[in-house]
Amino acid sequence: MQTQNRLILAIVLFSFFLLFPAAGAFSAEPIKLGAPLSTAYVYGWDAERGIKLAVEEINAKGGVNVGGEKRPFQVDVIDTRDLEPGVPVSEALMAMDKLILEKKVNFIIGGPVRSEAALAAMSLLSKHKVISILTTGALSPKYHALVEKNYDKFKYCFRIHGEAKWLVKEILTCLMEIKEKYGFDKLFIMVQDVAHARAAGKILGKVAAKKGWDVTGMEIYPTGTSDFSMGLIKAKQTDSQVISIWMDMPESSILLKQWYDMKIPALPFGSTLAAAEQPGFWEATKGKGEFCLANVVNAGNAPSNATPWTMKFYNAYKDRWGIEPEGLGSSSSYMAVYVLKDAIERAGSLDPDKVVAALEKTDIMGVYGRLRFSPKGHQVIPSFDPKEGAVGSIFQWQDGKRVVVFPKSIATGQIELPPWMKPAK
Repeated sequence: MQTQNRLILAIVLFSFFLLFPAAGAFSAEPIKLGAPLSTAYVYGWDAERGIKLAVEEINAKGGVNVGGEKRPFQVDVIDTRDLEPGVPVSEALMAMDKLILEKKVNFIIGGPVRSEAALAAMSLLSKHKVISILTTGALSPKYHALVEKNYDKFKYCFRIHGEAKWLVKEILTCLMEIKEKYGFDKLFIMVQDVAHARAAGKILGKVAAKKGWDVTGMEIYPTGTSDFSMGLIKAKQTDSQVISIWMDMPESSILLKQWYDMKIPALPFGSTLAAAEQPGFWEATKGKGEFCLANVVNAGNAPSNATPWTMKFYNAYKDRWGIEPEGLGSSSSYMAVYVLKDAIERAGSLDPDKVVAALEKTDIMGVYGRLRFSPKGHQVIPSFDPKEGAVGSIFQWQDGKRVVVFPKSIATGQIELPPWMKPAK
């Protein structure tokens, strides 16, 4: 029995080192990554999973070459709680302080997730000269505008996922395709009472009106709202044909169930819609989320063949975590680690100013296209073509599957209407 137990132990240990060869292979000091994330929400936990997956892959292949020395990545995740209703921005800042001053992290990757918290953290990053790569949430255009306006102060701040203005352009382009195909021209807007959603809703309304859409109304809902019926009734009463929804709160799933039960004759379009982005949404709504569109910001967060790396990442995430990539933050958090590795190796140093200079010269193909940053704003450069820039991804729930319908360069299907809706032309 004793011999058998030793054999089992030997097999377990062999398997461990086979799967994680980096675990005992490094004598060098690790490169510490701080990940400030609102871990109780999808934009927090999916970012954590994306970061950890990339770190595990990189460490398993020998780590990061820093001036000729191989060093592993190490991740310290801290819960900022910044997506929770009523939690002040100061909590996220205290979490950042802890990572920088107590944990002594070399870099920040991930959040803060809420735009207000990310904006407030910029001065802290500048004070301590710590490079941050935003990978999830934080859609406010003000972020990269501040970097560009005050570059010397905020040059340590980067963002590797899409932001609200570009999302509006993606959404409007998709809306124009819907207008052309089905003849729809009446848009109702429903947004969460947070900075990026309010701003994006207003921008979308103005731009859509200029493009021939009749914007029939805009409803704003506090975080945590659990009844959307009155807004849906207004959408129906105004003969709206598309409902643009900007919400990252999980309660947005209630909105979709109410939409289905009330048979509202307007196509739900999740410009940002956390609940609908997740693979478990179909089961959670018992299929009532069918026909809902959702913008997951970057390719790779829904299945497509945007680049040769897209499905490789998609399947690796699924194998590692037992679930498909879950929405905004999944592929961008994963790629941020690889982009940082690339910059460190080109800089040959962890010196923040040298790594900033290297990040500014980033030009690599990744999960969601060609990744480069704007020279002074440090915003990832977007495109509708993955060969030219970071490409987004809008999918529609169809028969229990997330089918990418936009942009055309990576689409795997076409937009369908629910049976209680008919084309206007």
